[in-house]
Amino acid sequence: MRIAIGADHGGYPLNETLIAELRNAGHDLTDFGTHDGSIPDDYPDYARKVADAILSGTAEIGILVCGSGVGAAVAANKFRGIRAALCGDTYSAHQSREHDDCNVLCLGARVVGIELALEIVRAFVAARFTGEERHRRRLEKVRAIENEMSAKMSDKL
Repeated sequence: MRIAIGADHGGYPLNETLIAELRNAGHDLTDFGTHDGSIPDDYPDYARKVADAILSGTAEIGILVCGSGVGAAVAANKFRGIRAALCGDTYSAHQSREHDDCNVLCLGARVVGIELALEIVRAFVAARFTGEERHRRRLEKVRAIENEMSAKMSDKL
């Protein structure tokens, strides 16, 4: 699978562990860094890179890691067509893909341990959207909200 991955300084070194795991599993990774956890940087920059990779078709899914995972999720969800899930357990990770067709996993490096993070990533990557009618219907309502909010913002400009 083609995966875009990025982390700010708070997500490093967990991000490096995830990268090694995903590469060992045979996934095609685009690594947006950070590669130096001692230099403070900003999670929205990585959210933008990962979202752009997904929206352009360069990646199928993305993974973002910051200190809590919250900031990365907030930033990623600002991009139309991105559905980012902050997950701290394996059930939420696979369910977010199976039911909600999420395309970005967000993790908090200061919240989940390495082994749990690896299990969450494995669950997210392995899961697929079921396409059941009830899930498609709900996602269509989410898209309608996106469209409505986008139109309201355009009217204000």
